Amino acid sequence: MAEFIRARSAEQKGQRLEEIKGAVREQFAERPYHEITLTTIADELGWSRANLYKYVSTKEEVFLLLTADECDRYFDALLAALPEGCGLSPDTVAEVWAGIANAHQEYFRLGDLLSTIVETNVTLERLVEFKRGYYERVGQMRERLPQILPVAPERVEPLLLAVYYHAVGYVSACWTNPLLVKAREQLGTSAPTTDFRAEMRDFIGMCLAHYAG
Repeated sequence: MAEFIRARSAEQKGQRLEEIKGAVREQFAERPYHEITLTTIADELGWSRANLYKYVSTKEEVFLLLTADECDRYFDALLAALPEGCGLSPDTVAEVWAGIANAHQEYFRLGDLLSTIVETNVTLERLVEFKRGYYERVGQMRERLPQILPVAPERVEPLLLAVYYHAVGYVSACWTNPLLVKAREQLGTSAPTTDFRAEMRDFIGMCLAHYAG
């Protein structure tokens, strides 16, 4: 573990935040949200909680930062895969979009926590910054999608939200919850077979037919 050195510049502060996000990302891959605390984060970094408090006030702030990163990656991938004038059919757009959603399941997994937990326990400043970034992405998609499909600009955000909330709800079925596994074992039931990409392809195709209608 690296020795803690307090940031003396904006660049160094950014580096510390990246270290914090990296620690939380590793923990979130291995344990449920409720088992991650500021103490486990500080321990992972080899810092004191007092040092951690110099950069974040709650663990939710870290999760908001992680969500912002994943949001950027998701929309960057969509914009790159659906360039202006690409001439893709709705079925092909659905296939491409589903592949991107599948590759960015972490974005939707974080989304399962966003509105009910994370956004209720962060500072207004952090939340405004996060929402600003999100709406900038929505604006980019509002310009891009009507150039590819017959979707009115005002229907782009509802389309994005429909896909997002379906993915958030469905992705939980694709992650293994040890407690749920034990509960199913006691009940003698098994988890349904899930194919996230195929489900998202079919759902996005249905949404494109609806919002482009």
